[in-house]
Amino acid sequence: MASSERLPHIDEHSTRIEAGLEPSWEALLRVVEGSFGSGSTARVARLLGCADVAASGPRPLATGAALPGFHVEAAKRPELLALAGRHRFSDYALIFRLEEGNGGHTILRAETRAEFPSLKGSIYRALVIGTRGHVVVTRRLLGATRQRAERPANSTDRDS
Repeated sequence: MASSERLPHIDEHSTRIEAGLEPSWEALLRVVEGSFGSGSTARVARLLGCADVAASGPRPLATGAALPGFHVEAAKRPELLALAGRHRFSDYALIFRLEEGNGGHTILRAETRAEFPSLKGSIYRALVIGTRGHVVVTRRLLGATRQRAERPANSTDRDS
């Protein structure tokens, strides 16, 4: 994770998942792919001038895969998924860490790292980080992962 480790820390959020590491990992991969793999995400990625504007590479997500706005910098099953990206206003990373807790639950953490060079980058930071829009999106990712992982194994998978 050399490139993302050099970026300044922005924030970290976490959730407790009442499921083990493997179901939590599988849920995280599906939620990330579903959240960033849409046509609207690709349009935003092109508008921002992202380095990655289309889904490509191995599935399920693995090191070297790409989604609009991100590439998978590291995927170490079932404990680390590091996404990184860049566009004309920012270099950024979203790093998910899964830790096994006592009693069979999982703690899922999402760490954001980013830098915003230039005046335009500062304005972009104010729009994304300053308005707390980033916090809302990150918490939704964590919540969706928790819900998917905690879903009974025999339930209908309606949002695949």
